[in-house]
Amino acid sequence: MQQKNYIGHPSQIMGVEEYRLMHGKGDHMHMLHIRNGLGMELVINADRCADISRLCLDGKNLSYTSVAGEVAPSYYTLGQDGFGFLKSFNCGFLTTCGFNNIGSPNEDEGKMHGLHGNIGNTPSDYIYHTENDKQIEVHALIKDHEIFGAKFTLKRVFTISKISNQIILKDNILNEGSKTEPLMYLYHINLGYPLLDEHAEIYINSAHVSPRDETSKKGLSSWNQILPPTPNFSEQCFYHTYNTDTANMMVYNTKIEKGIQIQFPTCQFPQSIQWKMMGERDYVLGLEPCTASLDGRHRVKNSGNILSLASGESKEFSVTVNLFTNKAQWESYL
Repeated sequence: MQQKNYIGHPSQIMGVEEYRLMHGKGDHMHMLHIRNGLGMELVINADRCADISRLCLDGKNLSYTSVAGEVAPSYYTLGQDGFGFLKSFNCGFLTTCGFNNIGSPNEDEGKMHGLHGNIGNTPSDYIYHTENDKQIEVHALIKDHEIFGAKFTLKRVFTISKISNQIILKDNILNEGSKTEPLMYLYHINLGYPLLDEHAEIYINSAHVSPRDETSKKGLSSWNQILPPTPNFSEQCFYHTYNTDTANMMVYNTKIEKGIQIQFPTCQFPQSIQWKMMGERDYVLGLEPCTASLDGRHRVKNSGNILSLASGESKEFSVTVNLFTNKAQWESYL
């Protein structure tokens, strides 16, 4: 590449730097800070399922960091009510949810399953990266194995382009146990300020939008409108279903001239959740491809709509993220 003639070490403009955090609940967590040389930066947390804890473009933040901040998995607890997840929920750009549950805490076959499961609080067994002139790849292995229980292995690969502001995530989940197991999976993708404010526009190519509950029903007619931070806002969730092979979810903010496109195959995720939370400080838009509703493992399983993997069977999931910097790009993706 011609730019090599202008720099000394590649880290002057791009590459992967690994470090560990110091102090607080995030102490000693293993992080990978990645720059693609075109203005895109992301941080992958090796100790939290190799999820993306931060995403920026041209110095502008696109993701949401909750009041919990960076929290090591050792602080995760199920909690008496199953909502302990919220005390260590960093949100970030991507939090992976599953494998045993997504959505509401519930009891199934005598076992309690907490909000969104525990895989997002599971460290990588190993993680490494490779790099060439066109891309950076990050490979991670995450195991969720229980003696006498389910044994799922996740092989995760991020491909971060150096020729465009694109991230491709490909996951492969393998059932290494000896019996068929239910599998629930959700990509909790979270957008925040300054990408998210009252100047932001939303587009989702869904064929049908339905509210999760009565509170959400009241906001159904304005599901695609972003409010300024609102005191005591009650969260709203909407189910989006599709009649296309590819789902397309986008947000653009004219104030900062930054936007994001999130795409996924509907054969892998038949629906997505839109989490609209316009509260003060709790100000976030979640766009979440998922395999099932948020009713919890017990109800979904009893409805017959739960995905399952036989012994030795694997399932692939993927999502593509494109970032852009002007209205013309936004319009070209519509």
